[in-house]
Amino acid sequence: MKMSLFLHMERTSPEESQQQLYEEMMQLCEIADQGGMHAIWTGEHHGMNFTIAPNPLINLVDIAHRTQHVRLGTGTIIAPFTHPIRLAGEAAMTDVITNGRLELGIARGAYSYEYERLMPGLTAWDAGQRMRELVPAVKKLWEGDYAHQGEYWSFPSTTSAPLPKQQPHPPIWVAARDPNSHEFAVKNGCNVQVTPLHQGEEEIVRLVECFKAACQQFAPEKPLKIMLLQHGYVAEDEADAQQAAEELNRFYNYFGAWFKNERPVEQGLIAPLSDEEIAANRYYTPEMMRKNLAIGTPNEVITRLKQYEAMGYGEFSLWLDSGMTFARKKASLERFIRYVMPEFRD
Repeated sequence: MKMSLFLHMERTSPEESQQQLYEEMMQLCEIADQGGMHAIWTGEHHGMNFTIAPNPLINLVDIAHRTQHVRLGTGTIIAPFTHPIRLAGEAAMTDVITNGRLELGIARGAYSYEYERLMPGLTAWDAGQRMRELVPAVKKLWEGDYAHQGEYWSFPSTTSAPLPKQQPHPPIWVAARDPNSHEFAVKNGCNVQVTPLHQGEEEIVRLVECFKAACQQFAPEKPLKIMLLQHGYVAEDEADAQQAAEELNRFYNYFGAWFKNERPVEQGLIAPLSDEEIAANRYYTPEMMRKNLAIGTPNEVITRLKQYEAMGYGEFSLWLDSGMTFARKKASLERFIRYVMPEFRD
């Protein structure tokens, strides 16, 4: 199982310098590359200091110039926010600039906060249908001389300019949760990204079984992969692990608040949650984080990841967004590289 890093520029306070946060993000990327991680993934989000990532392709081009070996993935492009011709050309240019290191992840998006600002009235169903139209169109544009007449986009014969360096095209990943999404990905020759969030082993098993069932049903021409994206923290000891569980519990309370889209937002920052509000929200708890996420001493994390590998996951992406200090993120990542990754090398 390959080991990757997933992160954004994460701002939780107006006092934090955006430039410093970006440079800290780049330092973590450099550590990942020097440590031999397989890939770095970063996503697309708009108007949210919680995850500052208006265009992941810009970030990946910068990361490419600061690294040597690591693959560079979008985790993920939000399908309804981009035209097929634009995505085909920008992704191909990124692949050229990065010397063929691009992994293109695409999703329908999840935050109604973003939908109502970029495409008012957009529903999750409609966003999913747009993704299903976008992915095949982008692949055809890379083949060239492709005209499209669809439900959401129409254009005359067009060829992506430029064409990607990787041929026939960079690997495409689709973010999937329900069986229909897994089936769409496999039928279109795409790898699958899954994110069980704070949920436990039952959901992690269900997601990989959906992927396996789709592969068995549709028999893809080339072997496809499934990647598990999950929060983790490699701790010094149990007290350190418990602190991480509490920090990630706070993160998920903010994640949930952004997702519900009911709380006031000012200057891109959501109205702060009180300690009492966090303690009262039993949908997320520190105990749940400690049990369900890849938190623990190196041996605990190794044991958990070996279970994921045995289930059939081909890649584990360590989700570093957490609300933690840079020093804590850096220490956990270095321990992950030093102690955990050697157990998964050929």
